[in-house]
Amino acid sequence: MTEPRPGFRIERDSLGAREIPDSAYYGVQTLRAVENFPISGRPMPRRFVRALGVVKAAAAVANRDLGRLPRHLADAILRAAEEVAEGTRDGDFPIDIFQTGSATSSNMNANEVIANRAIELLGGKKGTKDPVHPNDHVNMSQSSNDVVPTAIHIAAVRAIREETIPGFERLAAALEAKSAAFDDVLKAGRTHLMDATPIRLGQEFSGWATQARKAVARLSAALGELAELPLGGTAVGTGINCPADFPARAIAEIARREGFPFREAENHFEAQAAKDGCLSASGHLRTAAVSLHKIANDIRWLSSGPRCGLAELVLPALQPGSSIMPGKVNPVMCEMAMQVSAQVLANDLAVCLGDLDGNLDLNVMMPLIGANLIESAEILGRAARVFAEKCVEGLEADREKCLAYAEATLMTATALAPAIGYDKAAELAKKAYAEGRPLREVAKESGLLPPEEVDRLLDLRAMTHPEDGGG
Repeated sequence: MTEPRPGFRIERDSLGAREIPDSAYYGVQTLRAVENFPISGRPMPRRFVRALGVVKAAAAVANRDLGRLPRHLADAILRAAEEVAEGTRDGDFPIDIFQTGSATSSNMNANEVIANRAIELLGGKKGTKDPVHPNDHVNMSQSSNDVVPTAIHIAAVRAIREETIPGFERLAAALEAKSAAFDDVLKAGRTHLMDATPIRLGQEFSGWATQARKAVARLSAALGELAELPLGGTAVGTGINCPADFPARAIAEIARREGFPFREAENHFEAQAAKDGCLSASGHLRTAAVSLHKIANDIRWLSSGPRCGLAELVLPALQPGSSIMPGKVNPVMCEMAMQVSAQVLANDLAVCLGDLDGNLDLNVMMPLIGANLIESAEILGRAARVFAEKCVEGLEADREKCLAYAEATLMTATALAPAIGYDKAAELAKKAYAEGRPLREVAKESGLLPPEEVDRLLDLRAMTHPEDGGG
């Protein structure tokens, strides 16, 4: 191949020459990867591509300051890498998630895009590798094997900090506000989906709020492991072709740019052969997803109705709920949150299976791990935020319905047991149920206790805070 078609240029790698569209900043290795992996149609996440730009920018700064990279080349690479981080070149990152397990294709994609843009900035011609070479200059002191896990960590930290934690903070605040608003609402508790002793609606909301707050704490703790970056290990963790001072300089630059205390991996062999830090973070996301599912599902149950369900909560009416049943309103936000939670659990399994393939000196499921971890952090945070805004913050309580259930539950007999014994209290509950009468009435009629003592023991509000001497 000597002359390209109009609108194309020729680029070469060790396998030969290929035509590349003139408009593209990617090169021949990216083209081969696109052709080799037509799998899902899903490229690597935006945050991952952004992180690649950050890594390449930091590497250029470190190599320049160490005197390895001429300043004019470093400055051009730096500017091109920052354009990648900013999203200017997103259209030049088309490689599928399901690619080589080290994501070498994605690393070379970044190297090619940045090299070609740097060449252009320096007045050269894209595809010539002159004066900037994708391997020799953009990838200097690096390997796909340390760049890719570093980018995954950076992207996951940013997603958790920008999406997941704020989403759960918003949810916790909304639940805490409703807990206070509904603190005076008496209702029946339910265990095993069966009637139980009275509880205040605000107390139920306080439990959900605590789940959300604990999710924030766990996710914040997960950032500690992700703060360790493998950069500097190069091929197998030994740091071959990497100056001793490079990791510290490059990672300090990454930390400065990200506003987060990233640090060099404690052990480069662990950092490249295993992805336990990613798995740990995914596990915390999974726990948060299970919490969100529990909260959303509970609210879905309590808002079932409006006439034939529990109907203790009234949902905001967001959209018609049926194409055939007029007037129907469904718990759409609850169902959205539950579906996202299910997806996060599925993603966590993929991350787990990916970590299992840390064979010998390199994990070979890194694109799978990275894509699923980043997606989990993003969609879970967004789901928690939207659920808080469009569901929790607009919830109302049907106070009369709640009180009616509180008065109807026969499990208030629990408060009688210390005075008359478990067996006699059970007999009174069964009699009240069989005759369809209030427990209070049956208890007074039995003569087992003075009427005023029955009233004291069956004080519904006191049962919800027995520490004050009630119940």
